[in-house]
Amino acid sequence: MTGADEPSDGTARALAATVRRLQRDAERMRAEARARSTVDLATGILAERLGVVPAEAAARLGRLARDAGVPVVALAADLVALPDDTVQPLAGAPCSGTAVTPALAALPDLQQAVDAVLEQTGEVLGVRSVAVWQRLPGGALALAAHAGLSADDAAAWSRVPPGVPTPAQRVVAGGADLWPGDPGAEAPSIGAGADRAVLPLLDGGRRRGALEVLQAAPAAPLGPSQRRQLYALADLCATLLGTPPAPAAPEAAADLLDGLLTPALLLEPVLRDGQVVDFTVVRAAARFEDPLGRPPEALEGGSLLESYPAAVGGGLLEQLVRVHRTGSPLPAERMRLVFREGERALPATVLLAAAPLGDRLLLGWRLETDRADEAEQTALLGHAQRLARVAGFEEFPQSHRILWSAGLYELFGLPPGTPPVPLAGLVAHAHQDDVPAVRRLVSTVRHGHRASSAVFRLARPDGTLRHTRVIAEPVLDSAGRLTAIRGAYHDVSAQHWTEVALGATRARLADSEQESAERAQLALRLQQAILPAAPPPLGVTGLHAAVRYRPAAQRDRVGGDWYDVLPLPDKRVLLAVGDVAGHGVEAATGMVALRHALRGLAVTGAGPARLLEWANTVALREPGQVTATAVCVLLDPVGGALRWARAGHLPPIRLGPDGAEVLALPHGILLGALDDAQYEERTARLAPEDVLLLYTDGLVERRDRPVEESVDQLIRDAGAPGPDLEGYLDRLLELSPADTDDDTCLIAVQTG
Repeated sequence: MTGADEPSDGTARALAATVRRLQRDAERMRAEARARSTVDLATGILAERLGVVPAEAAARLGRLARDAGVPVVALAADLVALPDDTVQPLAGAPCSGTAVTPALAALPDLQQAVDAVLEQTGEVLGVRSVAVWQRLPGGALALAAHAGLSADDAAAWSRVPPGVPTPAQRVVAGGADLWPGDPGAEAPSIGAGADRAVLPLLDGGRRRGALEVLQAAPAAPLGPSQRRQLYALADLCATLLGTPPAPAAPEAAADLLDGLLTPALLLEPVLRDGQVVDFTVVRAAARFEDPLGRPPEALEGGSLLESYPAAVGGGLLEQLVRVHRTGSPLPAERMRLVFREGERALPATVLLAAAPLGDRLLLGWRLETDRADEAEQTALLGHAQRLARVAGFEEFPQSHRILWSAGLYELFGLPPGTPPVPLAGLVAHAHQDDVPAVRRLVSTVRHGHRASSAVFRLARPDGTLRHTRVIAEPVLDSAGRLTAIRGAYHDVSAQHWTEVALGATRARLADSEQESAERAQLALRLQQAILPAAPPPLGVTGLHAAVRYRPAAQRDRVGGDWYDVLPLPDKRVLLAVGDVAGHGVEAATGMVALRHALRGLAVTGAGPARLLEWANTVALREPGQVTATAVCVLLDPVGGALRWARAGHLPPIRLGPDGAEVLALPHGILLGALDDAQYEERTARLAPEDVLLLYTDGLVERRDRPVEESVDQLIRDAGAPGPDLEGYLDRLLELSPADTDDDTCLIAVQTG
């Protein structure tokens, strides 16, 4: 090589720097991989020891690390007994994996976690975007992190004021968890037009924010396992949201209390199983007046429930728990409480207010006296008249003197200082269609000397109308002569328009209710007409069959559960059960389409996997794109051989002398999900007197446990089927552990 071909010193240094950078990147990637593996291994250990799914174990790991004040990776290394120098903190996004990757708990950044979860759960759960809300002091919500949302959406909803009733605000304020289709889930919020689930972010029993998961509408229902995954995700987000501010030190709290105009108590929540059951009085202001006369130091360190048992039982505890849980202050509110000590009881009206102070509460109250001074009473009356939109008047016909309260000038649209309008001149200010009613009122009061009232439209100088109710009564002297007229005007415009809107709403609601009832009745009749009450005769095949159909508890929630028992020309028997998603006419018509499609296609002699492929094509071509689960069995009575396939459905159960066996689970996605879905087929054999059981999930589904546990429990409780299949199916329905409002279909077939 010549000198011209040799690299310069600068080029050599650049190449060396590049090599070193690539080496550092490779080492960092290896460290991240080791860290993820460590977190996944620790998560698996927790899942096995605690008996929870990996997603819940990941949330537990994150909470333990936060409580211990150490990185998740370091805690994971301790759990799996690895030296600290073998793992490094994660710096990038998590690797792809299941719906909620266990290593997600190690991410130190909430935004990274939300991005990773959307990437990993979008296809599995049908999630299109995720939003994490954090509650701010005062009750507003801030968009702490989001993924899958447009920049315009994120900017428009970056902060939600306290008074805007979005689904997230309702959940953070103490409302129930929301799922797609629940009342309140459709309220205006970020990501308009999507189905949404909203879960609270809980930390020590307090609601720090909310997780809002948006699905493309219409969304497939979320099953129990999917909901558990979202609850675990909410736990992870609560962990990454950050710890609440530390409460004020006792000395600082004492200074704060002593500096308040209204003496107050500083309360510490007492938790039991994550729920607030009482409060401890940490500090009492030096000027705090106990209704029972005890000094402040006698209250400090004691239980609020023990110090004021009757008062707490009168609703005070519920108010304080709500303030602690939601973080929303309780404005000044009057409560009637009873303070009791031994046989001594002191009922009192208390003006109280409460506000969160870190994890503690600040409670102030003031005992109200029975009488207020005249100025306070006058101000209170003025406020009441303004809020109620009521204003009074009094006029003296002899002297033509008229007294108006301030609200009447605003009602009539007149500037202050304008001469008041006498009752006799009210006709000139009334809408022409209401003049007769006003004239009758004036005549009744002035000449008939009787109290009267009327509702009329008050025409204001600016051309607007106010719907007004006027009440007037005469004041007579001892001789029966009219000396004064007094009364009040009430602006009922808002009430009038509310009644108009309510009338229209009632009419629409009546039409909607009638239409809904008719649709539910149509769906029920359609389902009853299609599903046979008993299986066809199978005596020639040597088989015995029994079927049961139990409709949903709510008659207006007719579902799409169906079953079929059909002898085929080749002497085999088709057994099928299925469950169409949804309720009502759409579900019932989808059930009819799939059931008849399988019946017609089964005579071709095709196997169960091929039959389900054809049924999937039918589901995709149905209006509204039906989605359903199904299981299809072809049973040869001679020898008991059977072939079966499933589309996202629970597997059949074989019951024999040796006990119950759940048949092997072949692969098969639900009908109507994919155009090119393929279904796996399995074979089995029924021995003489064996029973084959097919069922829908309405028999065993529970919200609090996996469906496999419910199946095992039900089969154990029901015992052996015996020769009476009808009685066995009745026993299964009676012992069913299900707690969901869903239809149930059962088929039992026994070989001869």
